[in-house]
Parts: sequence; structure tokens; C-alpha cells
Amino acid sequence: MATWPPFPHAGHYRYDRASLKKKWPRLHAGDAEPVPQDGAVLQAWVLFHNGQFQQATEAGLAAGGAGITVANKATAIHANYLEKKEKTRLDLFLQVAERAAAQAAREPRNANAWYWHAYALGRYSQGISVAKALAQGLGSKVKDALERTIALAPAHADAHIALGAFHAEVIDKVGALIGGMTYGARKDTGLKLFQTALVLNPDSAIARIEYANAMVMLEGDARMQEATALYEQAAASEPQDAMEHLDVDLARTELED
Repeated sequence: MATWPPFPHAGHYRYDRASLKKKWPRLHAGDAEPVPQDGAVLQAWVLFHNGQFQQATEAGLAAGGAGITVANKATAIHANYLEKKEKTRLDLFLQVAERAAAQAAREPRNANAWYWHAYALGRYSQGISVAKALAQGLGSKVKDALERTIALAPAHADAHIALGAFHAEVIDKVGALIGGMTYGARKDTGLKLFQTALVLNPDSAIARIEYANAMVMLEGDARMQEATALYEQAAASEPQDAMEHLDVDLARTELED
């Protein structure tokens, strides 16, 4: 495995197994992942939360079982925020999608197997263009996997965010009529999903970022002031781990542009 570009705030987070367990409910309010019983898997999560995404991926794959979820999340977050080469980004998302699909086949009641399959396919779709991805049938796979995630884990805030983004992206690219008839995309449903996500995880910066983006996609300049306020809230958040730090960095960068 080639060396991945590093987390830009290396050393900022210094979780160990004990401190991670104490913070687990707050850090995993988004993905509803249970505290691992396997020490090797817990250690892989320590690496993830400290921003050592490549090491977390390697440790998660080595641990197997629930460690696959750590590997998938670490790979996906690295690809989304830190990988600069577009081909590499897309390849990493496909790796996650394939691993998560295999995990879901083995463990059909594992909510995060379905979630990371959907997340990776969704980001891959954005990379190749949403319209092209819809033509390839990826949209239905993303929607189905996210709905499965929420059915298995109703408190999975991140799945609500991703499904809300799906509704917004589809309507933005193909219009409300075709989006609704072909893909079941609805503006009101999409916006409500973001509101639910913020109830489930009120500290989430990424929920605010994606909600703001969806507002502008669906309702244009009429919601720009509200969208900007959401970005400002996200930028003012106090991140608790490496992933959240990258979310806050994104919000601050967007506000500066």
C-alpha cells in the first residue's frame, strides 16, 4: 500500500483505549457503531480518531470482523478529505464499496456495512458525475443501502444526512419530476432527513454543511442566508477528533472562498 497523505493536524488528538471508551457515545453519535469488544478493533478505532487513517485501515483489516468497519470508515474519510489524486480517490471509494458489500452479505444486520457501501458509492458517483452514476444504476443502490441502514439503526444520524443529500443531488441533477418518478426523490423528504440528523447528533458539523448545500440545491438563493448561517455554525464547532476537524476545516474554507 502506497503511503497516504497525512492528516494535516498530526498529534492534535491523542486518544488511547480508555479515553476513547469514555468519549465513544459523543464520537459515534453519527454512525451508531457499538463499542467494540475486541481490543484489536478498539485500537484500530484509536488510530482512526487520532487521524492515523492509513494505520487504522491496516489495523482494521488485520483484525477482521468488526475491524472491517474501521477500515472502511478510515479509507472513506481519507479519500474524501485528504487524497488529492482523483483516480486514487475513486479507486479507494470502490475498494470501500466492495468490502462493505461483502461485509453486508456476511452480516446483513450490520447497519454500518450497508452505510459504508452507500457512502462510498455516493462519493464515487459524485466523482464520476451524479448524472452518469444515475445512468449506471448506482443511485438506486445508494438509496436502498441507506434506507436499509436506517431500518436497522434508526438513530444513525449519518445515514439520514447521506439520504438527505441523495434526495437533493438527484433533484438538482434531473429535476423534481423525473427525480420523484424514477428515483423516489422528494424535496420535503430530503430536508426533513437533515432536520432529523441534527436532532440525533446536534453537535454534527457535517450535518450542517450538507444541509446547507441541500438547501441551496433545492431552493436556491432564497435559502442562502440560512445556508450561510449553517456553515458558520459548522465552522464554529469544536471538533473532538480528526474526522470532525476535517469537517470544520471544510466549513471554514468554504466561508473564506
